[in-house]
Amino acid sequence: MRILAYTAIISAALAGTAAAQEIRYNTCGIPASIVSSVQNELAIVVNLSDDNGGIFKPNMMWSAIVDRYGVLCSVIKTGDAWPGSRAIAIAKATTANGFSNDKLALSTANLYAPTQPGGSLYGLNNSNPFNPADLPQWQGFGRVPGGIITFGGGVALYNSSNQVIGGLGVSGDSSCADHAIAFRMRQLSGYNTLPGGTTTADNIIYGPPYTGFEQPHCFPQDLTPQQIINIPGYSPKR
Repeated sequence: MRILAYTAIISAALAGTAAAQEIRYNTCGIPASIVSSVQNELAIVVNLSDDNGGIFKPNMMWSAIVDRYGVLCSVIKTGDAWPGSRAIAIAKATTANGFSNDKLALSTANLYAPTQPGGSLYGLNNSNPFNPADLPQWQGFGRVPGGIITFGGGVALYNSSNQVIGGLGVSGDSSCADHAIAFRMRQLSGYNTLPGGTTTADNIIYGPPYTGFEQPHCFPQDLTPQQIINIPGYSPKR
């Protein structure tokens, strides 16, 4: 299903947190209902009692979704999120989508270690550069902005048949908290049926050592991988 020439701007508030959202669908390959289902979880997740292990309470985030072809479908924002994080969120969504498939799910956190000097994917960050024309707010919809980010905050979106339908990227806090937020948004919306039937294979792995798909800790309050899965007071939709 392709959505053409549909534009919506939504303002919402939950638990005292205003969510100013920019959502535009121009040739996006993901149905609008799915995009909204995923993005609606942001206002819930940033207000969780454990703060997602982040440095802000509530977390102030940009969240972006691209389809399987990398076309930008949606960007939303909560609070006074760092302006520079908009492009980072888009690039994280692009990266997770671009390097996950029906055999292997890789979050952007998983790509930290192999892209370091001497790693098997060193140089990946120089591929698929972000289009500077898509840096301004309200730009990039219906296009492929590109971008590569290899630290936490991006996950691929999977349907119930273990197929990638796109990517979700968030940015605005520590990269460890960003990962927790993206992972939890996907978990709550239910688009997390990863290859092999698992729902957690692309969760963050903390190093050292850095021998596979690890990334460093950010702060002492980082959530453990199991804490990320155990969302306070919530269960997934499907």
